[in-house]
Amino acid sequence: MRPSEPPRRRQAEVVLGEDWVRPDSGGENELRARREKRGWISLNRSPLARKIIFFNLLALVVLVAGVLYLNPFRDSLVAQREAALTIEAELVAQLLAVPVRRDGDASALPVADPATVIERLPLRDGMMLHVFNSRGELGHVVRGERPFGSVAAPRSTVITDFLNRIWNGFERLFGSSAGLEDPGRIEAVARDMLADALGGASRVLNWRTLQGETIVSVVVPIIGNGTIQGAVALSSAAGEIDALVRNEREQLLQMFLIALLVSIGLSLVLASTIANPLADLAAAAEIGRDRNARRSGAARVRIPDLAARPDEIGRLSVALRGMVAALYDRLESNEQFAADVAHEIKNPLASLRSAVGTLRVAKREDQRQTLLDVIDHDVRRLDRLVSDISNASRLDSELVKEQEEAFDLLKMLRNLAEHLGREAEEKGVDFIIDLPPEPLRIQGLEGRLAQVFVNLITNAVSFCEKGDAVRVWARSRENRVLVVVEDTGPGIPDQALTKVFKRFYSERPVNQFGNHSGLGLAISKQIVEAHGGVIWAENIRRPDADPNSPPLGARFVVGLPV
Repeated sequence: MRPSEPPRRRQAEVVLGEDWVRPDSGGENELRARREKRGWISLNRSPLARKIIFFNLLALVVLVAGVLYLNPFRDSLVAQREAALTIEAELVAQLLAVPVRRDGDASALPVADPATVIERLPLRDGMMLHVFNSRGELGHVVRGERPFGSVAAPRSTVITDFLNRIWNGFERLFGSSAGLEDPGRIEAVARDMLADALGGASRVLNWRTLQGETIVSVVVPIIGNGTIQGAVALSSAAGEIDALVRNEREQLLQMFLIALLVSIGLSLVLASTIANPLADLAAAAEIGRDRNARRSGAARVRIPDLAARPDEIGRLSVALRGMVAALYDRLESNEQFAADVAHEIKNPLASLRSAVGTLRVAKREDQRQTLLDVIDHDVRRLDRLVSDISNASRLDSELVKEQEEAFDLLKMLRNLAEHLGREAEEKGVDFIIDLPPEPLRIQGLEGRLAQVFVNLITNAVSFCEKGDAVRVWARSRENRVLVVVEDTGPGIPDQALTKVFKRFYSERPVNQFGNHSGLGLAISKQIVEAHGGVIWAENIRRPDADPNSPPLGARFVVGLPV
């Protein structure tokens, strides 16, 4: 039987990240081949990598699309241009407004020669100036041809032009013409606003041609001597604002492309540090599954050791390696258990075979009766052995399925003592119980723990003779409670103290041979450890006694978390 310590040591090594798994050249080669086939990062083979890149880019695309859709730069630029044109138009109107009229005709144009005044106006190339009299008649039309200030060289706006063509195509496709208003000529726009100007109010309008070019038009009245002498309409150059907007958008889109490339690169790096290790872990598990399905190769599944990573993937690697270790421990335990079961069943079967064979040739009645008693004893032994084996084999699954609840441990011990104490007294064994008066509640499976203490108490009683005593006592120690079962029987051989919890191990007198399967203490240990507790056995000796002296009895200690 395997000792109980090595599995615990191996699990501890897994937690510490040591590679205890036996080398598996076939699994390693297959895993290496899959890794080489996958490459550094493969988007068509890694849905996780695609999701990482997609969601990283989505936020950036939404941000840039929102900026382009809201278009705050264009709105701000139009507002500034409207304010500037209004000031310029008012200045022109003040220049044209004079108090003297020709021949006293108030409805005529001002005395000052408009052409002379307008020639000196620094109108930017493409700007249009219309001068109307008080009757709404157009007197002068001037188109600016002079550069105003320093004119920057036109910039290349390849990206913006491409996107504008796409957007205009969508607008034509869905029949959207919002904002594409074409009054025909700038003069027509000025005449539409003239009524407000001749009424004494300024009017500002920004509109777009069918070509999508923005024009800002301003009409202000010419007021002289408190009377409206006419109106001045000033319009910006077509496409002037749009050129500035395109340049601004081009810079934004260039920065967006740079950020896009950087984001894609960082996403690929991030995806490789996440998707590749997860792919290795999945590939290792798949290799183990496929090899198990083919029943080929006896080597263990090798899980990559990523314990050095201080993140969830490192934790996942440690957890998977621990699960694999626990799984193989369980498989080895089951194999050993099956071998022990076969060995234990063969003993009574051999005895039965021998008794039946002897019964055939026995002639005396007393011999036949003795052989029938042997057969009956072996059949009962087999029945008890099979029942205990069945209970032990189902224990793990039942412990997982059952729901833990809070209960009073001392109340349970008193109920057991009341029932088992009568059996001990019938045998002539004194039964002593020493429990604290206050309740002690713990979390666990009450029925399973009751099974543990029934095993310990009945085991202690079975080793006692008439006049011996069994004592059950409990004490609370910080975050644990200790329950102790003592007896004044023959004690436990020192060499057997570490073996009594092994399956099918039994150290009993000759007259009790075959009455116990040797699974009771093993089952008790399994239940206690499933509750996070500990159990051990020791002999009772006086403190000053010789270690080699006969023990005064045996003691079993169960420690459970509170």
